[in-house]
Amino acid sequence: MADENLLDSFWAVARQLRRRSREVLAPWDVSPSQSRALGMLRRHGQLRLGELSERLHIVPRSATEVVDGLQQRGWCMREPDPADRRATVVSLTEAGRSLAEAIRAAQQEQARNYFAVLGEGERAQLAAILDRLVRDPAGGS
Repeated sequence: MADENLLDSFWAVARQLRRRSREVLAPWDVSPSQSRALGMLRRHGQLRLGELSERLHIVPRSATEVVDGLQQRGWCMREPDPADRRATVVSLTEAGRSLAEAIRAAQQEQARNYFAVLGEGERAQLAAILDRLVRDPAGGS
C-alpha cells in the first residue's frame, strides 16, 4: 500500500510541475517540446537534427516539426553540416539564445519557489534520490 501512495504522490507532484511549467512558458507562447529543444541547443550549441531528436527522446519527424516551429519564429536556423553536406545542423539565432536564457531563468525561479518548502538537507536528499532513480530506471530490477 505504501508503494501505491508513493506512486500517487509522485504523479501529483509531476502534474503540479507540468502545470507550473506551462505557466512559466505561457508569456512566450512556447510549447514544452520547443522549450526543451531551445534548452538542448543552448547547452550543446549546434546539433545535427538526428542528434537533437535522440537527445530529446523524440522521433525524427517530431524533432523536425519542433525545429520548423522554432525556425518560423526566428529562434533557430538550419544549415548544411560542414562535415557532411547531406546532414543538417540546427543552431540558435541570437533571439533564440536570448529566449532560451530567459526561459531557463524563469524555470530556475519557478523551481526555487516550488522546492522552497523543503529545507536544504531535504532538497539535497531529494536530488540524490531522483538522481539514483534516473541512473537506475528499472529500480534495481
